Amino acid sequence: MVSEEVKKRIEKLREEIRYHDYKYYVENNPEISDYEYDLLVRELKSLEERYPSLKSPDSPTQRVGGAPVEEFPVVEHEIPMLSLDNTYSSEEVKEFEERLYRYLPGEKFEYVAELKIDGVSISLIYEDGYLIRGSTRGDGRRGDDITGNLRTIKTIPLKLLKKVRGRIEVRGEVYMTRSGFREVNREREEKGEPLFANPRNAAAGSLKLLDPRLTARRPLNNFIYSLTMVTSFSMPSTHWECLKILRDWGFRVSSNIKLCKDIKEVIDYWNFWVKRREELDYDVDGVVIKVNSLSQQSRLGATSKSPRWATAYKFPATEATTRIRNIIVQVGRTGALTPVAILEPTLLSGTVVKRATLHNEDEIRRKDIRIGDTVIIEKGGDIIPQVVKVVESKRTGKEKKFSMPKKCPVCGANVMRLEGEAVARCIGSACPAQLKERIAHYAQRTAMDIEGLGNKLIEQLVDKKIVKDITDLYRLDLSLLSSLERMGKKSSQNLLSQIEESKKRPLSRLIFALGIRYVGRRGARILSEHFSSIEELSKASSEELEAIPEIGPRTARSIVLFFQEERNRKLLKKLKEYGVKMGEERGKKKVEKTLLSEKKFVFTGALKHYTREQAKELVESLGGRVVSSVSKRVDYVVAGKDPGSKYEKAKKLGVKILSEEGFENLIKNEFKY
Repeated sequence: MVSEEVKKRIEKLREEIRYHDYKYYVENNPEISDYEYDLLVRELKSLEERYPSLKSPDSPTQRVGGAPVEEFPVVEHEIPMLSLDNTYSSEEVKEFEERLYRYLPGEKFEYVAELKIDGVSISLIYEDGYLIRGSTRGDGRRGDDITGNLRTIKTIPLKLLKKVRGRIEVRGEVYMTRSGFREVNREREEKGEPLFANPRNAAAGSLKLLDPRLTARRPLNNFIYSLTMVTSFSMPSTHWECLKILRDWGFRVSSNIKLCKDIKEVIDYWNFWVKRREELDYDVDGVVIKVNSLSQQSRLGATSKSPRWATAYKFPATEATTRIRNIIVQVGRTGALTPVAILEPTLLSGTVVKRATLHNEDEIRRKDIRIGDTVIIEKGGDIIPQVVKVVESKRTGKEKKFSMPKKCPVCGANVMRLEGEAVARCIGSACPAQLKERIAHYAQRTAMDIEGLGNKLIEQLVDKKIVKDITDLYRLDLSLLSSLERMGKKSSQNLLSQIEESKKRPLSRLIFALGIRYVGRRGARILSEHFSSIEELSKASSEELEAIPEIGPRTARSIVLFFQEERNRKLLKKLKEYGVKMGEERGKKKVEKTLLSEKKFVFTGALKHYTREQAKELVESLGGRVVSSVSKRVDYVVAGKDPGSKYEKAKKLGVKILSEEGFENLIKNEFKY
């Protein structure tokens, strides 16, 4: 039996977390620190693991948990989701009002003006305050049931803040911010995946993923813009009142909404936002104008496609026609080569545009873009506009096809494009375009661990051309460092000591620090177990590397290409000359593998002296592995405070359980061995 005290505590935690989710995600006005919030969530998770019968689908811990689906069920909308008619000028807006007067002669109209979010329309249905279904607009009468994906969006309440009996339906728009869109495309570019064209496509693609765990990783947000149905009480008299009620219930309603007494105020609102829409972090393509009175809305009715009481006053098109003068290639911080069109300057969305991104070589081939082409460009969610399509009728025959360079345009190193990837990359380890990021990677704690070498200092060293590749770190001296901004004598001396210490790091750290594509910390450790030195690793063939468990063809090819590059070989030679340890004795490596090598650990509960990531790094640095679930194949379960169900399962299976103190003793013995 579960005590009433536990039940009350769980419910109190859920209510507190919902409240703080609303303050943070909806109002953008947090009342507690991230640490305090994490403690509440951790306590709730722990109690729910200990008492699984008390788990509830509306709990804040259950936003992500559904298994992938084979396809989305189709659902019928109880009230059709109609589209809006569009208007494109103030004259057409006035004509819209004149039609209202013809339908309801002698009546006065008040309007609500809202920004038209360029996203994906959704319907949400709640029963007694709990979310039971979320769906897409579809064809307006039927849409896809994507409840599992919508549950992952933290601005969509799983349970309303206020008690609401009966059934309600609300509608809104799911979108991706421009900053989030750029980050998603950056990650896709690094993985060699096709880029999304704009934030709307990214949002739509994210909602159509069959695995909600993948959707949860996408930076999706939403606004709710209408209360469509309630069954337990009468609807308010105006749309404006509905929006206020929606806010009170915990929905995210845009603050950029205006109650307008006449159509002139609506046009003024449009004129205000047409100049400022680029200041927003999300795309808007116009203003939605709604008659405020719900009684008038009802009497005005709708056509088969659109309501008569609303219209969209669209912003000027964000497209323009121009000519491509040239195509150049830029090198990003990860080595990715991006073709960029140099355009004849043209006015687009109030700014003069001279460049447009072409994404990658495949995109150029797909659209058949050539130097000299007349093209249509658009300004989507990214800062740099993109080419939509070529105007083939304007071709003269003098246009030139473009090919990606075989050598990096910045440093001259070889360019690599692995099979199955869309992005070509410079593999030069001293490429100036990548240098700052490479130095930061080399110096990080899990690589060469050079404490005190932060981003600000790296910027100074690179910008002043003091450091031209990572080997120049070993040439730094006290007088030079002390002359830099915010670098006193003591901090400079400490940094020099850290740089000197970094020469002694184990081989696995050095392999990881080199930044070979697809070689992470675990991959570096596996390679160090099979090769005793950098020199030995550099001579390995793709076949030899692929024979190693966990080293696949893509990683093997990347390693081989890295060591084939002459600039990389020269860099490694210089590191060796500066005294960086380039290998380990075979005998020592065997001793290091005797105790924890390939032992599997599971961590459960809160540890006092380590974060979960620190504990994982420590185990992996000694040859062990950390896994997420308990099974008979696990060697140790390390139990901290409030360990939960994994602890119980370990006891049932007879897996060895260690306290944090026992774990530390095991590690100490490993270091003594």
